[in-house]
Amino acid sequence: MALEPGLYVAATPIGNLKDVTRRVVETLKEADLILCEDTRQTAKLCAAYGIATRRAPYHDYNADRVRPGILEKLRAGAAIALVSDAGTPLISDPGYKLIRAARDAGVRVFPLPGPSAVIAALSASGAPTDRFLFAGFPPPRAGARAEFLNDLAPIRATLVFYETALRLACSLSAMAETLGDRRAVVARELTKLHEDIREARLSELAAHYSQAPPKGEIVVIVHPPEEKRVGEDELDAFLEKALGAMSVRDAVAAAAETLGISRRQAYERALQMRSRR
Repeated sequence: MALEPGLYVAATPIGNLKDVTRRVVETLKEADLILCEDTRQTAKLCAAYGIATRRAPYHDYNADRVRPGILEKLRAGAAIALVSDAGTPLISDPGYKLIRAARDAGVRVFPLPGPSAVIAALSASGAPTDRFLFAGFPPPRAGARAEFLNDLAPIRATLVFYETALRLACSLSAMAETLGDRRAVVARELTKLHEDIREARLSELAAHYSQAPPKGEIVVIVHPPEEKRVGEDELDAFLEKALGAMSVRDAVAAAAETLGISRRQAYERALQMRSRR
């Protein structure tokens, strides 16, 4: 059965080739063209599943030059698949401008879900997953990295990063200094033979990897900031003063920021205090 015309965003394995979905394999076989971050890497997957579809490179270095031709093919009714070297395309991989251009041109875009290092690491980390922020790769230079982490420090969510093996220890040390010595997980070589998921405080992980530099692809997961324990008397005193000068909403926001507690805790206490007035 012929594919519908459009651009197919296809997730490929991050290590174990058995993780590819049947839908992705069928789509890659039936597509008119497969756009690859690295055609040599995608060739391994194609060989494993007997995929003979023509492959062409699409990456940061040639994207601006080849994108007009790809869009012309899509507008003419082609079915084209986009893959990255591993995992879900566009997650720290090239391709976003092509998706944007395709949608602007009225081309249908089909997501073909599957492996993702971010989700795989989160699922095995033990960190809270109800709210998380994927921050990509921290900047390599110390000053830019510190500024980058400082912006993330107040966010009350699990933070997820990619990092290279050579910079891992320095990044973990910078995270401990800027974010606080939070619980964290380093997930390495996910789904591969030497998969390793290590949990400790950021400072402990930094010390470990400074002595034993790792190899492979790395995901770093940092737990949210730990809620500060504030006594009822301290919270009541703050809210009593704040509620006399501002709305409940603003008082709650001020209490959460100043005392380092959750908005929920501050809000529940503020409502109790208002009801007694």
